[in-house]
Amino acid sequence: MARGRLCAQAGPRALRHRSSRRTALSLTDDLFDGSAAEGAARLGLTHLPGFALPCEQTLLADIEAIATAAPFRHMLTPGGQRMSVAMTNCGAVGWVTDRKGYRYDPLDPATGRAWPALPASFAALAARAASLAGFARFGPDVCLINRYEPGARMSLHQDRDERDLSAPIVSLSLGLDATFLFGGLKRSDKPFRLPLRHGDVVVWGGATRLAYHGVAPVVDGCHPVVGRMRLNLTMRRAR
Repeated sequence: MARGRLCAQAGPRALRHRSSRRTALSLTDDLFDGSAAEGAARLGLTHLPGFALPCEQTLLADIEAIATAAPFRHMLTPGGQRMSVAMTNCGAVGWVTDRKGYRYDPLDPATGRAWPALPASFAALAARAASLAGFARFGPDVCLINRYEPGARMSLHQDRDERDLSAPIVSLSLGLDATFLFGGLKRSDKPFRLPLRHGDVVVWGGATRLAYHGVAPVVDGCHPVVGRMRLNLTMRRAR
């Protein structure tokens, strides 16, 4: 992944750790309105600011190893459009898209080999975050890794290709800031806009498992650890 070459002005790797105070947000809450307890009672999106900061270096090293074995690539949608986000996978299967459709595949189409194994650091972080969000005993078997360069975005979509929709989604943000869009069960529902920063984790599931969600275009910048990009790890139970 060669983080050092991404941004000449990248500075020290040490970051000031932000509070890991947990907040839960619903679609109708303003970011600063209502208590975390009220948001959690209504359920929506559980936000864990800075949750991954204590293990950021292990996570980044594991991402680099995965990208060496299964390089990032810009996949095509079934309609033939090149996605602005570059992707790779690890785990038992990997999420892919091409003209044949969206699906999970046990083999990397680019190499013909199995995807790299899911690192223990990913699984442990996902289990802890899911437990704090009320989903005990969550064990992911796949992780989709998205690389957003400035201007890249993800349109509103549902994660519905997994066989086990009872399991939550755990999403980790590293690098540049982003605006996470979290909508309802219809594409037309107005999404809630949640700022995400380096080390933040969000979790959703249960009644909101099939909520439409996406990412607004990433604003240009240079993160002192990751450089000129945002990395997003989305951990799921696919099988």
